[in-house]
Amino acid sequence: MSTAISIQLIDAGPDAEALAQRALEWFAVVEACCSRFDPNAEALRVMNTVGAPQPVSPLLYELLRVALAVAEASEGAFDPCVGHHLHALGFDRHWRSGEPIPALRAGAAGTWRDVELLEREPQLLLRRAVHLDLGAIAKGFALDLAARALAAHPHLCVYAGGDLICRGHNGAGRPWRTGIRDPNDPSRLVASVSVAHQRDAAICTSGAYARRTDRGHHLIDPRTGDAAIQMQSATVVAPQAAIADALATAVFVLGVERGAALLREQQVDGLLIDAHGALTMVHGWGASEWQLPSEVAWS
Repeated sequence: MSTAISIQLIDAGPDAEALAQRALEWFAVVEACCSRFDPNAEALRVMNTVGAPQPVSPLLYELLRVALAVAEASEGAFDPCVGHHLHALGFDRHWRSGEPIPALRAGAAGTWRDVELLEREPQLLLRRAVHLDLGAIAKGFALDLAARALAAHPHLCVYAGGDLICRGHNGAGRPWRTGIRDPNDPSRLVASVSVAHQRDAAICTSGAYARRTDRGHHLIDPRTGDAAIQMQSATVVAPQAAIADALATAVFVLGVERGAALLREQQVDGLLIDAHGALTMVHGWGASEWQLPSEVAWS
């Protein structure tokens, strides 16, 4: 997933390293299923069949179920079918090797509305050709699976490239805390957030600074095909990392006013930094505590 991953288990005993290693394996499983850079990935293979139901793995089915739910809630600001847009903006090479990825199927410009999940068994129906890109939700989904694999442990934190899921307390017996990067200065934090929750709490951020080409950053407005320009950063705190991950992308695309409304509707927390650097705090869940500069708006 082109990122560093770590797991902290508090008071886990002598088998902690083995437990953490097994949980980490979920990241490889999710990447093997969802990568748009691997021609053998299931998410690429299923795009070859249009107009007829096809079986899919329970993992891909569940990931798409969550992705389509966020797409509907955000009215398409989040869309798992943005691969053709990313390819057009220059995100067309394997993140590790730099090799060009396979050309898109001609006409693969369908949207989330062209994807249907059949409920009786894990099946997928594509009404039009699409190019799936699950990068805005797959990491969060893997975080959830890793945390679930460690469900017997009340105090943990799984961290992956700026996103995390945690429960309980840290090694000092205090709530888990993480900083929110200044989009214009990676060495500086603009805020920090802590969660003290016996159940899982995830913190995920989408920022324009993370991945770029000379044609723009990777956070695409699926409705236009252009890089979204209303925001610099969106952080979401939610009970599940897949939800937080996808909602952070949707909010980034929607902008402050509509993004804040979506977070309140979904009953999660967030910190939004607009294109001018202004901060807006949203409390829809109330599970997080923030240290913020004085110049912050509340929504």
